[in-house]
Amino acid sequence: MAGWFLTLACLGGVVVLLLRAALHDIATRQVSDQLVLGVAGLDFLLACLNGHPWRGLLSGLCLFALGVACWSRGWMGGGDAKLLGAVGLALRPDQVPVLVMDIALAGGVLALAYLLGRASLPSHYGGTVPRNGIGRVLRIERWRLRRGCSLPYVCAITGGSLIVLL
Repeated sequence: MAGWFLTLACLGGVVVLLLRAALHDIATRQVSDQLVLGVAGLDFLLACLNGHPWRGLLSGLCLFALGVACWSRGWMGGGDAKLLGAVGLALRPDQVPVLVMDIALAGGVLALAYLLGRASLPSHYGGTVPRNGIGRVLRIERWRLRRGCSLPYVCAITGGSLIVLL
């Protein structure tokens, strides 16, 4: 009974940290190292609880290597690569291709949303937009969309990871 509760608590913690990382990436286009370490620690604990810590380490290492290869080509940021490796720690090696496919699909949805947003986002919002909170994020995203800035790819990593983990 205690093992089941601990597994559920770790999984809940991973979900919260991934969602927080995605929101932070939307706001700043950065990934906090503390969030990555939290995800890595909880994911490795999940691997241990599920009885496959060595396979989890192998999966995490493979995904980190894939992330570093993508980072070196400029396809993703360094924080994205670290988070990708951290997410892999909870998985068995046979789950890695499924995770990569789910992240790629989530990335495609994210890119499509940004393309549609770029085409349809008005130059101004009706009425007054608050200087803090969601109004600020919308103004910043409008500015980023107009300049063709990078996507918050942690959102895609989070989406794909939640599909596999849950």
